[in-house]
Amino acid sequence: MLFFVFCQEWVWVDDQIIPEYRELQQQLGLMQGLPFTPLWSAEADFIHLIVDACLEHKPALVLECSSGLTTLMLARCCQLNGFGQVVSLEDGEPYADRTREYISRYGLDDYASVRHAPLRSAQYDGVAYSWYDTGALPEDAIDMLVIDGPSGFSGKNARYPVMPVCYPYLAPGCRIFLDDAARPDEREIVAMWLASYPGLAHRFYETRRGCSLLTLDNAEGLDRGAHEAL
Repeated sequence: MLFFVFCQEWVWVDDQIIPEYRELQQQLGLMQGLPFTPLWSAEADFIHLIVDACLEHKPALVLECSSGLTTLMLARCCQLNGFGQVVSLEDGEPYADRTREYISRYGLDDYASVRHAPLRSAQYDGVAYSWYDTGALPEDAIDMLVIDGPSGFSGKNARYPVMPVCYPYLAPGCRIFLDDAARPDEREIVAMWLASYPGLAHRFYETRRGCSLLTLDNAEGLDRGAHEAL
């Protein structure tokens, strides 16, 4: 049985309904339930991509925009790797609390930190957006970046600010995974990033919702001056 969240209520749902997640659950040994949220949790094909990348490349710091099922699975990957930590930014405090419950259930508190980061209005590259409170960001170099928030309901191109905010802190070779990349806004966001931020290579994966993988060239990264000059 899996514990589901729907309309902020907990209900039990038989795991036969979502068999595509069972392989991930078994691969990572997460047999005490999953924090799956209908309509909001990432699709299994996207999670496979980020899990495989985390296990292969063993990032020291994974920054995640949004929290939930992906947080748990990435934290478990860090545990299997023997090091690394996931820092997740979550604008909804109830969802942050629920993710923390699952992190603790599996004894993964040393591998994940879910930080409540309410959306704040600010100017990024001359345009007003609502994005996470930047006071919740880690100060260390980012080796892997997983973007599944904020929700598109918060405004046009809602996920654009992650690059102007985080680009100066991306480690060389950083892998950036953008979910929902088949949507028009996300396609426009990727085009804007590629035009404005040097050293990014892009590959699109035909997952159910679309995934854009951007990789920072090893010659770039951690160069704050390069961004400040843009």
